[in-house]
Amino acid sequence: MGLEPGEQRPGWVGVRDATAAGAERSARAAELNATAAGAELSTAAQAAASYAPAAADGEESPQGPPAPDNDSRTGGAGGAGGSKPADGEAEASPPRPRTWHRTLLATLITAAVVIPLSAAARPEVPAPPPAVLPQPTATTLNEAYTANRANATEAAHMAAAHGYRHRATADRAIAARSRQFLTYDGRGPGRATEILGDLAHADHIAVLVPGSDTSLDTYARFHAAAAALHTELTRTAPPTTHVAVVAWLGYTTPGTVSTTVTTTDRADEAAPDLRAFIRELRGIVGHKAQLSLLCHSYGSVVCGRAAPGLAADDLALIGSPGTGADTAAALHTPARVWAARGSNDWVAGVPHVSATLFGTTVGFGTDPVSPAFGARVFDAADADHSGYFAPGSTALTNLARIVLGETSEVTRA
Repeated sequence: MGLEPGEQRPGWVGVRDATAAGAERSARAAELNATAAGAELSTAAQAAASYAPAAADGEESPQGPPAPDNDSRTGGAGGAGGSKPADGEAEASPPRPRTWHRTLLATLITAAVVIPLSAAARPEVPAPPPAVLPQPTATTLNEAYTANRANATEAAHMAAAHGYRHRATADRAIAARSRQFLTYDGRGPGRATEILGDLAHADHIAVLVPGSDTSLDTYARFHAAAAALHTELTRTAPPTTHVAVVAWLGYTTPGTVSTTVTTTDRADEAAPDLRAFIRELRGIVGHKAQLSLLCHSYGSVVCGRAAPGLAADDLALIGSPGTGADTAAALHTPARVWAARGSNDWVAGVPHVSATLFGTTVGFGTDPVSPAFGARVFDAADADHSGYFAPGSTALTNLARIVLGETSEVTRA
């Protein structure tokens, strides 16, 4: 992130030529499309289920017994027990496709609706191009923070002028004097790298890599997680130890309701940029600082793809659907690999499989908290999917211990 996968298309071209009314109409159209697509998604799922034909011989139909025909429902020639063939006629038996036909049909119908829904939910938001920044070093950090605050302020004005009130509020929060952004790009869903603490003098650094549905519009919850970790680190670190947290929104995350969230495509695009950012970070803080990556949900797929050659000391996978690798050793990283999942995390129900279909990898392989994967599994107690950074939680306590290098204090699951 920050060092985005590829050049991102500008979120607004010819701002002066576009009227506020035209932009507002586009926004309203996107909202209407998203609403209609959401309703269509529900209808399509129901249609797929109702269309599913009876099970093949020897299979139990998930839909229950087939509905009676019209004669049996109305008490016609067949009587209450249903119609019977005339003498000498063989009873006709309709063709019965196998179960996988029903599954494929439901998948195709759902995908046909999910794709436009995902597109409609993320309209392009107007914003200026990113600020021109100096080469990041320990001495240029404040210059970058100042330039990005100014850029976010301008982005807030543009968003408000074109009717994007929620984004304007988010941009204004980012532009606050107390915030430190190493990178910021307000166009489209947006990308940003926020620093909490004194990065230039940090002895221990945590880099948070987020999962699906994280953008500038939802950035407040990502910031809250980073802030909770920074508070815990500051509270528990030895008096002479300096800590910093980096919230890295450096890639376009997939939508939770989308086909991209089930593939490694976004992770494959993001991985080179995460590696480049970690190299840049090492250039700022040096190699003596302990650096830990905390990778949540789909962010663990990004970290898994980026792991080979990643200059990190620890890699923590939390609420992970998988990494795309079968084992921790297959990540090819010298970092200590940790994993945790709370007992209330719905991701436990995600099938841990991986297959390549039409050149696309679907699914993420072995469960990172399983013995077969080989990670250091730590206790996350009853955390749900969004609860790993909850203040006072077991998960947050253990994550802070990992970042501070207190590995013997981490409680295992």
